Amino acid sequence: MRNMTSSGSSCRGIAAIVGVGPNLGRSIARKFAHEGYTVAILARDLGRLSRFADEIAREEKSQVFAIRIDCSDSRSVREAFEGVLSLGFVEVLVYNAYQPVSWQPTNFTEISFDSFQKSIAISSLGAFLCAQQVLSGMVERGKGTIIFTGCSASLNGIAGFSELCKN
Repeated sequence: MRNMTSSGSSCRGIAAIVGVGPNLGRSIARKFAHEGYTVAILARDLGRLSRFADEIAREEKSQVFAIRIDCSDSRSVREAFEGVLSLGFVEVLVYNAYQPVSWQPTNFTEISFDSFQKSIAISSLGAFLCAQQVLSGMVERGKGTIIFTGCSASLNGIAGFSELCKN
């Protein structure tokens, strides 16, 4: 379920970054590792995630754990966070996961129900499920931060990407 790469010790808590891909998620994970956090990176593609974990751990001399997750599946979220929470207290959760209905702009009338439902499940339900996993520990300790990321389309609609628009 998880892959560990360690190069040093951390004096801070765990930063769990959900939705780590080659751009924003990886950059966020790198920043938290640089700041001394033990980092858990979570995404669907464990192979690519393991490479990112190795790279960040080596460059930042930090502990980085790669954990597979399907944010649209409550059981997968629960199992993934069992792994995360086994590392210690989650001080920061960054939710960066999404799945577009298509990687190309799509006319709203051509979006299938299943594609739209999966996209919403990952961007909204997944955020809810992941926050649920860490919130009680944060409340109990009286500290913690949850950050939800998004693209500019969530604030200002972009033609062809209606599933990202929240206005």
